[in-house]
Amino acid sequence: MQNDKLKQWDHDHTFAQDQRRPGESRTQIVIAITAVMMGVEIFAGLRFGSMALLADGLHMASHTVALGIAAFAYVYARRNALNREFTFGTGKVNALGGFTGAIVLAVFALYMAIESFVRLVKPVAIAFNQAIAVAVLGLIVNGVSVFVLRVKDDGRDHHRSNEHSGRRQHDHNLKAAYLHVMTDALTSLLAIAALLAAKYFGWIWIDPVMGMVGATLIARWSYGLLGLTAGVLLDRQAPEELRKAIRDAIERDGDCVVTDLHVWSIGPEIFSAQIALAADNPAAPDEYKSRIPESARLVHVTVEVHVRGR
Repeated sequence: MQNDKLKQWDHDHTFAQDQRRPGESRTQIVIAITAVMMGVEIFAGLRFGSMALLADGLHMASHTVALGIAAFAYVYARRNALNREFTFGTGKVNALGGFTGAIVLAVFALYMAIESFVRLVKPVAIAFNQAIAVAVLGLIVNGVSVFVLRVKDDGRDHHRSNEHSGRRQHDHNLKAAYLHVMTDALTSLLAIAALLAAKYFGWIWIDPVMGMVGATLIARWSYGLLGLTAGVLLDRQAPEELRKAIRDAIERDGDCVVTDLHVWSIGPEIFSAQIALAADNPAAPDEYKSRIPESARLVHVTVEVHVRGR
């Protein structure tokens, strides 16, 4: 009987993390496409003696591994959603997958910069016709992958807006996968431009220069994603707009003052909160919780109530 009375306060910490996310299926499709193109480029590079194609094939191999990390993160988060060893569920596995993918991007950018510098000093012979053909094919394949990752679900893409603050929340894992295929598309496009210029104008130097440009852009994307996901992993406070909306909602009747407020992300579009407040005639914590709008998407909210002046 006692247990029955406590059931209303008992809850799990899945917060919908046990559900298959749309990005999971899309990432798996892109992995298959990327793996096939990787094999084609590596084979073509060895067959035609093109170091450019071989390097691009190896680059796609690194992205296949990175996308595999993203896919693993989806499956791991879903299968462990009910594991109570995770204090607030497995929502942050998504951010961890994105953070890992960003590191792979940074390593690849460094590799591209070094390899481009070496080729600038010591140019290599390129089989232009074959290299251009495979680069064009790679661009088409990458374009398809970009489309797959950007396709909308139920009228919404993977960038969703919060009506309170106007901020955009991300599936960090899907964003990492998206940035990987975008870098693939970018390197294919730069390779085509460089190969055409080298073939028709004799500008052999432009190939490594384009590589350096690509490395710089990839490094910028990686830096942005690292900052975004690191903030989630380190429990950075939620945006000021959201915190202000919560504070204003609780203090709206003027009968209390919020003295301490912590709001942090525990998964895609999911926030937890710890709130301390003081009031002359304090109500029950549930009263103050009920004032928080559902659009704030808060879960596992803890409210600590103090009598003002004590």
